[in-house]
Amino acid sequence: MKPITNSPFKNAMSSFIFLSRWLQAPLYLGLIVAQCVYVYHFMMELWHLILETTTIGETEIMLVVLGLIDVVMIANLLIMVIVGGYETFVSRLRLEGHPDEPEWLSHVNAGVLKVKLATALIGISSIHLLKSFINADRLDGKTLFWQVIIHMAFVLSALILAWIDKLTHRTPEGKR
Repeated sequence: MKPITNSPFKNAMSSFIFLSRWLQAPLYLGLIVAQCVYVYHFMMELWHLILETTTIGETEIMLVVLGLIDVVMIANLLIMVIVGGYETFVSRLRLEGHPDEPEWLSHVNAGVLKVKLATALIGISSIHLLKSFINADRLDGKTLFWQVIIHMAFVLSALILAWIDKLTHRTPEGKR
């Protein structure tokens, strides 16, 4: 039986398909720009909080601080997507031994990234829900109801993703 050899066309096609992963690089650069927008938004909100600290009440301060926390959590989500996605789908970052290398990056894969993103979304949703509960007197019950339902959908989705990730990475002995 004659061995199957790769033709120049197959080799070129394989190389082209593999190189197509670099089409994602501008997307990650765009997310970095979005991160800059969030930094600007955070600094503006913080500046307004400082300027208005003597004229606003405790509830308003709490709502602004929760908004700042929300921006930080979204920024953390962006970092996970930018760094984890680039490392997983485009190219290695070559950070081995770097003192600032994130601990989670050494064992990131598409499944782990999905679970981390889902838990980050739960955190962001929790902040929004807390802000809504603080403002409950200004919102109708239907809005609060749907926010709780959506939050629970995020929680359920994260649990299912974690369960699927655990099932797909189980060894024959049942250990990871």
